[in-house]
Formats: sequence, structure tokens, C-alpha cells
Amino acid sequence: MSYIYSIICKICRTIEREFKESLFFTIIHTIFLFFDRQWTNSYLFKFYPSNHRINLKSRILNEDLFNPMIIILLFSLFLIFGLKAASNSLVITIIIGLIAFTIGALYLPKFFLNNQNNNKRIIDFNPKDIYSVGFTLFLIGLIFFFINIGYVKGIPLFTPSLRYKLIAALTMPVFLMIPGIGIMESYYVCLMKKGKLTRSQVRFRFLSLSLTGIVLLLFLAYRTPILAILLLMIIIGYYGDSVSIGEVIVLALIGLAGIIGIGYLRSVNEMLITTSTNPFYTLQSRADFTIHVLDLLNALSGNLGLMHGGFILKSIPGSDYGPRMMVGKLISWRSGVTITPTIIGPMLIDFGRIGVAVGMCLIGFILGIGYKLLKITGNYFYIGLYSLLLTYTILGIETGILDIQVLIYFFVGVLVYLANIVYTRKNS
Repeated sequence: MSYIYSIICKICRTIEREFKESLFFTIIHTIFLFFDRQWTNSYLFKFYPSNHRINLKSRILNEDLFNPMIIILLFSLFLIFGLKAASNSLVITIIIGLIAFTIGALYLPKFFLNNQNNNKRIIDFNPKDIYSVGFTLFLIGLIFFFINIGYVKGIPLFTPSLRYKLIAALTMPVFLMIPGIGIMESYYVCLMKKGKLTRSQVRFRFLSLSLTGIVLLLFLAYRTPILAILLLMIIIGYYGDSVSIGEVIVLALIGLAGIIGIGYLRSVNEMLITTSTNPFYTLQSRADFTIHVLDLLNALSGNLGLMHGGFILKSIPGSDYGPRMMVGKLISWRSGVTITPTIIGPMLIDFGRIGVAVGMCLIGFILGIGYKLLKITGNYFYIGLYSLLLTYTILGIETGILDIQVLIYFFVGVLVYLANIVYTRKNS
């Protein structure tokens, strides 16, 4: 594992060095520094990004807002938001999943990483190596963004029909900019803790990076990846002491408004609804439809499931049907349509209620260990990794954890956390 890590870091640092020596980077970097100085010297700088912190008396809001149990809260809200009630059978399945997740997130981590008296017993990654990986991922995403624009010969946001010409093989690399942004933002937190950047400078870089990613993904008319960038910025900033609880609330409302707005405009442009329709209808109907799909999958899967691992393999590029298209096929929906099955849908299809119990417990354990490492160390790397995994788990509440790159993020997270558990036991 260390050998692979060394090779990846060496390649990424070479790419970073070569790109930073180019004229294009020099121009972009000069422009960025110009705006950074202008903002720092401007009157608006007094208001944002400032060093003012809002301190609340609630320990949960100040320190534990994004602990793994937020998944339980958000999943429950998503179920409540649906227009129709779920069947009794589905309610039992959901309860099993929520209990299993709670056991994995709250109780199992208590048996690990208990001998930490200092950070020396935790694997510490070289910040410059990690930054190079993030920079390379962002660069790959940026390159493929322009490839996609050239491939469809236009901007999907302005011409909605072009979005259906996008192909997964070209769009998936674009989404690599999301973990790239998260890694670079966590690196800035590291620099702030070392006193090399001020809190205000870090906040400005957070804002600049996130807005860049949001604008690019907005041009491709995607909603979920935009929310991923916002969530990453919020969670990393929250635990990196660069985003206040008040800003968390404001950014969350902005993200929700953006998701509703984009969905409403797309539905109007595609003549699925009229301009007189309530904008919240698109969100409500989506939640309602997703819960209905989950009800059908629950009835089909039973206790032992249908595909016994075959469904998750559909995430591998090159499969005849993608996992979300496979959901449509299973419930006899229209062919070629992607349907989101919620976070427990894939577990149901493969292994039924038993799969839900085991799968939710495993996800809870991964997040629980990640959160414990974050709280023990306060290390920038573990803040970034936990934020990335929690972000995609939150998004997976509706969409499911099905994309190959997201599965790879979780695989990397498992390797890192297991390596720390083994390393800790050897040094205890």
C-alpha cells in the first residue's frame, strides 16, 4: 500500500510541477493573486471573509453538528418529505437499516483507536503530497469539463437537450474535481493551523475554489455534484474552524434553493411542469417517487435479495446497464431511464433485509471510525477524508452509493482507517 501511495504522490507532484511552470498557470495564478489582494484591501473584506465567530452554547452545534448520526436525521426528513406514506413492510426495513447504522456509527468504533494519547500513533501524511493529489484531480476534472463542452458542442445549462448527449465515460472524470477541491481546502486548513495563512485568507480560498467548481458543474446542468461541493466546503470549514455555524445554515439554505431552482427550470424547459407549478413540487414529487420505487424494491427483494452482489457490479464502467438503469428494469419502468433507489436500495436488491442490516452497519462503522480519528487528531487529512465520505453518504440518502468513483473513495477510506487501526495496535 505504501509503495502504491509513493508512486501516486510522485506522479501527482510531477504533474503539479510541470503545470505550474506553464504560461497558462502563471496567468491564472496572477489573476487570482490580484483579486485576493483587491479583496483583502476592499471595504467588503470587513464583512466577509472576516475573523468574526458566532459562538453558541450548544456543544452539538459548535462541535458535533456533522457527526455520523446526521445521516439518521436527514434520512428521516427525506422520508417525511415524500407525499405518500411507505408500506408497513418498508417501514420495518428502514427501521432495521437505521438501527444497524446506529450500532455501526456509535458502538463499534468504541472498540478501536482507544490508545491514542497523542497524534504520533496516527499515520501522518505529507501535506505537500496530499495537496499534489488534490491539485491533479482538480486539473483532470477541468480538462474533461472542456472535453465535454466540445463533445456536445454547447453548454447544457443554456440548451437542456445537450445534457442527454453527455456520456458517462467523459463526465465521470469531471467529478474528480470535487475530491480535488476538498483535498486542497483541507490543505489550506493545514496551512492555517501552521500559521502560514490567516483564517480570512483560507476562507477566501474556500470561496474561490468552491465557486469555480460550482460554476463549471452548473454549466453541465448537474445538481447533485454542486451540492457535493457545497457540503464539502461546509463540513471541512466547520471542522477546520473557517466556517461559522451561522454560515453553515446560510450555505445550506442556498444549496437547497439552488437544487430546487435548477430542478424547476429544467422541468419547465422540458415541459414536465408549467410555470404556474409550485417550485417545491419538483422536490416533493422526486422524494415521493423515490420512496415508491424503494417500496417496490422492498417487495421484490424480501429477506435475501435478488442479485446477490450482481447489482453493485453494475457500477463498473462497461456494464450493459448502469445500476440506476437496472433499477428501472427491475420495476418494469421505461428502458434507458435512470432511477435513484436511496441508500438502502442497492443493499435490498443484492441481499434483501439482511443486506440492509449489514450494509448500513458497515457504512455507519466507516463514518464512525472516520469521525473518531477526526476528533482525536484534528488533522487536516482526516478532516478532508471524513468530509468527503460524509458528503457522499448524505447525497446517497436519495441517489444511493453507486458511482464507481464514490465506491473508490469509500475503498480508500476503509484502507486508511484500517491502516490506522493496525498501526495503532503495533505502537500501543
